[in-house]
Amino acid sequence: MSAASIATAAYLIAALLFILSLAGLSRHETAKQGWAYGLAGMVVALAATTGLVLHDSTVRGTTALVLTVALVIGGAIGLWRARVVQMTGMPELIALLHSFVGLAAVLVGWASYIEVEDQGLGHFTGALLRIHHAEVFAGIFIGAVTFTGSIVAYLKLSAKMKSAPLVLPGKNLLNLAALLAFAVLTVWFVIDPQLWAIIVVTAIALLFGWHLVASIGGGDMPVVVSMLNSYSGWAAVASGFLLSNDLLIITGALVGSSGAYLSFIMCKAMNRSFLSVIAGGFGIEAPKGTDGGEQGEHREISAEETADLLLSASSVVITPGYGMAVAQAQYPVAELTRILRDRGVDVRFGIHPVAGRLPGHMNVLLAEAKVPYDIVLEMDEINDDLAATDVVLVIGANDTVNPAAMDDPSSPIAGMPVLRVWDAAHVVVFKRSMASGYAGVQNPLFFRDNTTMLFGDAKTRIDEIVGALAAVPV
Repeated sequence: MSAASIATAAYLIAALLFILSLAGLSRHETAKQGWAYGLAGMVVALAATTGLVLHDSTVRGTTALVLTVALVIGGAIGLWRARVVQMTGMPELIALLHSFVGLAAVLVGWASYIEVEDQGLGHFTGALLRIHHAEVFAGIFIGAVTFTGSIVAYLKLSAKMKSAPLVLPGKNLLNLAALLAFAVLTVWFVIDPQLWAIIVVTAIALLFGWHLVASIGGGDMPVVVSMLNSYSGWAAVASGFLLSNDLLIITGALVGSSGAYLSFIMCKAMNRSFLSVIAGGFGIEAPKGTDGGEQGEHREISAEETADLLLSASSVVITPGYGMAVAQAQYPVAELTRILRDRGVDVRFGIHPVAGRLPGHMNVLLAEAKVPYDIVLEMDEINDDLAATDVVLVIGANDTVNPAAMDDPSSPIAGMPVLRVWDAAHVVVFKRSMASGYAGVQNPLFFRDNTTMLFGDAKTRIDEIVGALAAVPV
């Protein structure tokens, strides 16, 4: 059996493992198994590709050495980052990884153009050559958009760039002009492939990707990360066609379609237009200085008073947000949940679709802390029960519990479904200060009569509540 046949069989096995991985990751109970399938699939894919390249008689020793060194360095960096990254840093890490996929697609497109056109290799003729030209152009465009878009997402998520949207005059016309230029240049390049067209489309796509994500507000970044995940998948598909690699095509299609579907689900949950996500035309936040300011008098509560409130409650709902992740408070939250449940209190969690900075961010944190998954409910599952809830603990959440989304048509987050925590008898909000949330919008919840503020580090405050509860005899 030839090396190519062995590699093809290995690619088929890897593709099946990736499909099984997605199936496993769709349920909490089989998530570890899904992760193992995905890991096994990537190992098979890397081994098959490496073996196929090294078996090629045209590959010189220098090329083999470069390939080996790249694998070792890349693997070492990946293992190091996986060990040191905190859960709070996962969103920006994923965004950065998407940029690598986009950059790889650009480089593959350029290399394929040089191989076929500059070196005059007759791999394609006639209609196949024109199709190849279109593949090169599309691959470079999608890859460049993914590259700069992902970098901007990384900068926003890591607070190295302001989360407020960039609003240039006629920004929608700029996006439309970029797409129109891409379409015209694609036709031109298919008819008459020239190096200048490749250079121009790369520059346009890099600027387009930067502007596309920069125009989106920080409060909507979870959807952006999901959409960039989809873009990276389609970039991989383009690379697969250029390299005649079936595994890249299959894997890219899985990533692209699943990312797009997840984005669609999240847009529906946020009452956003799916097309506006692709166009970078949503998430416009309040202009600077229009966050509403203080909207009344807020009331404070101590950790001991909160413990007393919880002891007198029969039902408690906890709604976590990014602040819980930053404070790494998921473990004391899990301990608080255990203590309250042992005392007969009905404790559940309400998770907003875009809580945190990444789809499923809060679910992963709570699972990491061993919170029973059957009490972790989505927004639609818990919202109708909040009116019958005694106490709601809002831990580090802000925009996802903002009543302005329902009450204020002029609010930048107007129309976005939120957790109706204010329907509960008592609401305790854990925050470091009265500052507005990531979307830059003031929250009227803080000033409601049934809301009290517990200021300070969430982990420290919850530890104090756990200590106060432990001191009370059962």
